[in-house]
Amino acid sequence: MYTAVGAIVAVLFLFLSSAVKIVREYERGVIFRLGRLVGPKGPGIFLIIPLIDKMVRVSLRTVTLDVPPQEVITKDNVSAQVNAVLFFRVLDPNDAVVQVQNYMEATRQIAMTTLRSVLGGFELDQVLGERDKINLQLQQIVDEQTDPWGIKVKNMEIKDVKLPTDMQRAIARQAEAERERRAKVINAEGELQAATKLGEAAAIIERNPAALQLRYLQTLNAISAENASTIVFPFPIELFEWLKLAKKD
Repeated sequence: MYTAVGAIVAVLFLFLSSAVKIVREYERGVIFRLGRLVGPKGPGIFLIIPLIDKMVRVSLRTVTLDVPPQEVITKDNVSAQVNAVLFFRVLDPNDAVVQVQNYMEATRQIAMTTLRSVLGGFELDQVLGERDKINLQLQQIVDEQTDPWGIKVKNMEIKDVKLPTDMQRAIARQAEAERERRAKVINAEGELQAATKLGEAAAIIERNPAALQLRYLQTLNAISAENASTIVFPFPIELFEWLKLAKKD
């Protein structure tokens, strides 16, 4: 008798343990009853019918999905390896389970193919300098394609762009040439401004000879500030003319 009671208790325990389900706040349990979709349940505790109901647990948290490096040929025929990261979450657990076999792997494959196709329409300079524009286009395309699966793509961003060694050298040479060009332009602009100012100063001195004498005295003052300096003052030509006039008188 005790053996029968024990067996009944064990069966009831197994029945209750398989009937009672608990899902967390960020999860939902999609229930199938005899193969037909019942719908999601949770969060919290609920009961299912053992051997008749089957539960598939689905997480509603944001998933960070690494997109493996893809061999990409840009619009200007440059080969590069590009990887990315994708952020998405499940909005409809029913569609995520029913509409696609494995929504995680399917989303990864969509992201990989989209990355190759989108970057193939941009030149290398755009891929390197217009990340925000490309990221937005990637996010919109992947989100549109995964929407029937109950998935919302929040963001997709390019992580790294690896170029061949010869292309890296070419970009470095181009950047160096650009820096040299800018330096020459800045130097030429400085020379032009200096020449313009000197021309203006010469015109002012030509109209006012006294300004040249003041500049001359300022220069002498600056030279005399140095120690052990010998200064030779030129004899003004005007004084010789004054002396000649005085002798005639």
